[in-house]
Amino acid sequence: MSSAPRPAGRRRGRALPAPSLVEPHAAPPSSQLDDPRLYLNRELSLLAFQRRVLEEAQDVGNPLLERVKFLAILGSNLDEFFMVRVSALKHQVEAGILEVGPDAMPPASQLQAIRAVVSELFRDARRCWQNELMPALAEQGIQILDYAALSDAQRAEADAYFHETIYPVLTPLAVDPGRPFPHISNLSLNLAIQVRGRDGAVRFARVKVPDTLPQLIPVETGARRQGRLRGPRYGLVWIEQVITAHLPTLFPGMEILAAHPFHVTRDADIEIQELEAADLLETIEEGVRQRRFGMVVRLKISEEMPEDILDFLVENLEIDTEDIYRVAGPLWLSRLWRIASLDRPDLKEHPFVPALPAALEAKDEEDIFALIRRRNILLHHPFDSFQPVVDFLKKAAADPDVLAIKMTLYRIGRNSPVVEALLEAMENGKQVAVLVELKARFDEESNIEWARALEREGVHVVYGLVGLKIHSKIALVVRREGKAIRRYVHLATGNYNPVTAHLYTDLGYFTCDEQIGADATDLFNYLTGYSAKREYRKLLVAPVNLRGRLEELIHREIIRQRNGEAGHLIFKMNALADKGMIRLLYEASQAGVRIDLLVRGICCLRPGLPGISENIRVTSVVGRFLEHSRIYYFRNGGQEEVYVGSADLMHRNISRRVEVVFPVEDAGLIRHLRDEVLSVYMADNVKARLMLPDGGYARVKPAPDEKSLNSQEWFLSRLKRTD
Repeated sequence: MSSAPRPAGRRRGRALPAPSLVEPHAAPPSSQLDDPRLYLNRELSLLAFQRRVLEEAQDVGNPLLERVKFLAILGSNLDEFFMVRVSALKHQVEAGILEVGPDAMPPASQLQAIRAVVSELFRDARRCWQNELMPALAEQGIQILDYAALSDAQRAEADAYFHETIYPVLTPLAVDPGRPFPHISNLSLNLAIQVRGRDGAVRFARVKVPDTLPQLIPVETGARRQGRLRGPRYGLVWIEQVITAHLPTLFPGMEILAAHPFHVTRDADIEIQELEAADLLETIEEGVRQRRFGMVVRLKISEEMPEDILDFLVENLEIDTEDIYRVAGPLWLSRLWRIASLDRPDLKEHPFVPALPAALEAKDEEDIFALIRRRNILLHHPFDSFQPVVDFLKKAAADPDVLAIKMTLYRIGRNSPVVEALLEAMENGKQVAVLVELKARFDEESNIEWARALEREGVHVVYGLVGLKIHSKIALVVRREGKAIRRYVHLATGNYNPVTAHLYTDLGYFTCDEQIGADATDLFNYLTGYSAKREYRKLLVAPVNLRGRLEELIHREIIRQRNGEAGHLIFKMNALADKGMIRLLYEASQAGVRIDLLVRGICCLRPGLPGISENIRVTSVVGRFLEHSRIYYFRNGGQEEVYVGSADLMHRNISRRVEVVFPVEDAGLIRHLRDEVLSVYMADNVKARLMLPDGGYARVKPAPDEKSLNSQEWFLSRLKRTD
């Protein structure tokens, strides 16, 4: 293995300011660790992550269309934030629920703080789009044009497209005593229109901008027609501007007084009363259907919308005025995906071909099972190919010696080769059992389709456990070898989805370890049948033994530190919000344990507080790929232990989900994770941000004598090509 850079010391970055919670260097009493000021608000921490996403759109070091992509990601993330998090808080306020989290901020105060932060995000996103990205796009021949500014030839193109393609799809809806205000579906973009008839009466109408059509209409640019520019050139007009220009066609004989776009976001979180649901599949299906009718939690309008039209919308949408956001520029940032996906490879990250690890290079007649018998195999996606996982399942489906395949499926996407392999296994007479988590938010419809397809072929399909979401990623293959039975297991931090495996950083692990195989069998018996088993040989399973074992391992590090050994914890995860875990990390810091936390998103812990968390360093890496792997490293006096799995340190993951965290016991793989994965992330000084005690983040920059290191690019640069 190549030598990885060592993480820079704690001298990097500026000194961390700290709230005056305790006297410097004084060890506070244990009870003080319950002080709400030690815990950041979960929702505001999530919005701080969205700020880091926006920074990637603002970063001129990123390729131009990648910057546009990050702005589209920000839009999608904020859509989900309002549909789920804000809607939940609004329900709490309406129900009079005063329950608070570790930070002691009541729901109403959280909503107020969220509105202030989101308003600032919207303003900065608009400035980024209008002042930075649009001019830069224009310089590259990608012009976002206003309909009113089109040339005669361009307008003729747009008009022809309207009459041929857009007009047949539109449905103008009038609002009058005989025609009530129409339902405005979730995440829909609409035009609020005022018209005046021959009788002089002013009426309201609504036209939905069809999301089944391209949101940007292409027109020829003068530069391209005249041949002044080389390469693909694009002139693009927003579809709502084209529709607005042709409203007289939709309302013949009427005077168009005003037309303004508005965008609605509704409560889309599905509340499932599982104990009362006779059929979970039907309950989920009904919940998905009802999503479009949830209460309105956000209304985005153009800055120019007059008050009388806004008042009409507020009355009919029954929305609080505090949930209205006036926006200059595109109301729906998610639509920028259309621009980000343009065929301009010169404006995007260089493509790459994932590697095939040496451990998976077959010799002679060896198959995947022989390779796993030889050694445990660790994959680091997307740098290592996901194809071996698909091949593992396909081989199991076709191998006459394989008796059974059992899997958990969380987010599998459409056109899944994984499901195809399972269906093939069923056709070949294998026993196939699959746990499909129907409650995977916003993937319910896809999962329902796959569940029905599997059931039709006779696969044993289980939909989950009452009160628990199945978030673990595990596949078990039972194979007859001679007179014995051997179990092959694949465990992972990410989903069985080849598409996201190319976009997210995740870890996968192949093993035929007998104890892990036995644990996997016990786990599936727990998931598909009745089991009160509380002991597992090697696996850490939530909500059974994961919390208890992690607490033991952290306490062990505290004891070793107090005995004069150098305690060290390195945790990499997506989110840290569980109060019990944060409190224990504070205790470890007070004992002198060095703690490095790599937390992509939510972090409710405050690092750098004298006497409390001065030994804790929190880093967030936001870059080309979504950081998704979870790794838990314990120095253990030099006898290092590393665990990898699906669980973040959040209360829901540890207490309300079925998660699996597994040990990596091979000395070589432990060194690899320590020196060539974790150390690289900790040494990142390009895409890393250092968390401050107040919840803000400061970008890490290389020292004058230090080379720049982008961790994800470092991994890409070391791909072992197989072509």
